[in-house]
Amino acid sequence: MAKTTKVSASSQPESFEAASAELENIVAAMEAGQMSLEASLTAYKRGAELLQYCQKQLQDAQQQVRILEADLLKNYTMPEVHDR
Repeated sequence: MAKTTKVSASSQPESFEAASAELENIVAAMEAGQMSLEASLTAYKRGAELLQYCQKQLQDAQQQVRILEADLLKNYTMPEVHDR
């Protein structure tokens, strides 16, 4: 008898870390090869949702870093170097 693994319903993850952990669990369950075809399809769909969420979170973080770096570079002035 095939073992079924319950996959979380489609809902927004609490955080990047929660989404990443859930995605790792889905991958492990699918790799175990003991899910029914229906459960595998549901898990695959959820995994795709989580992957999209994680990619969006990373893109947002990268954009924030770019903005912060641009502001820091714009406000940075070279210290004066005096000849001794």
